[in-house]
Amino acid sequence: MILLTKGKILISEPFLGDATFERSVVLLCEHNDSGAFGFMLNKSTSLTINSVLEEKLSFEKKLFLGGPVAQDSLFFLLRQESAVLKDSVHIKDDLYWGGDFDHLKFLIQEGELKLDNCRFFLGYSGWGEDQLEHELESHSWIITDINSEEMFGNNAETMWQRVLRNMGGDYKALSNYPIDPRLN
Repeated sequence: MILLTKGKILISEPFLGDATFERSVVLLCEHNDSGAFGFMLNKSTSLTINSVLEEKLSFEKKLFLGGPVAQDSLFFLLRQESAVLKDSVHIKDDLYWGGDFDHLKFLIQEGELKLDNCRFFLGYSGWGEDQLEHELESHSWIITDINSEEMFGNNAETMWQRVLRNMGGDYKALSNYPIDPRLN
């Protein structure tokens, strides 16, 4: 079995049957004895950061649905060379989550952090103790790795299919599986 660690990617099986996680690509940000949490990378919303904050920022960015938990809270991922943002948590390579939001705003406004290297989420995906392991045993998820360029670049809506296709073999075939095979 593949070791579940932060930085791994969870790809929902095409047969998952869960509307929330259907065709989702989840970055695992933490996994320990108490459970796990992460963010869905490919579920964009029609909302922007300025549409949900009371304070209007000098920049605008589309929001993603991070998961079904705490959807009234804002979270963010960053690509940065080192821990430039105060209190950010290293996930892997150049990938960090969270940190001091006021410092983040300052870094973006000063041009020290590119807005393209930030992704904002409403909510997160969470699993209780052993819950994710049970879902893996029932073949709900495929575990893989992708780099931050793939996480932040390209079209988020086609990420699920693209990641599976790039994995090759049987996964490439799964990438073409229809959402509802009865409609074929």
